[in-house]
Amino acid sequence: MKVINRIKANEDFAKTIKNGKTYYCKSYRVHVVDNEIGHTRIGISVSKKIGNAVVRNRVKRQIRAICDSVIDYDKQALDIVIIARSEFLQKTFADNKSQFTDLVNLQVGLNK
Repeated sequence: MKVINRIKANEDFAKTIKNGKTYYCKSYRVHVVDNEIGHTRIGISVSKKIGNAVVRNRVKRQIRAICDSVIDYDKQALDIVIIARSEFLQKTFADNKSQFTDLVNLQVGLNK
């Protein structure tokens, strides 16, 4: 994932969570809102409840890899905040990827 496709500012996270449409599955909670930038940006949040820093960083790397294979960043102009849930750790990478793919394709409409 390129740096221009990441949400880093706390204000952008808060705006997306507050004003965005929310989608759920067992491993994720996804907030989506339109932006004026012209490309899709992704923000990833992993709570300390998930695990220590090593576990949280592994989860973020996996989510970034899933997003790169599923989302076309130039197709739409959206801000997306992905919040990992505790179920993420109980599932394999392939299961998490298929859940995210189904969520994005069926509800959000961001497939490649």
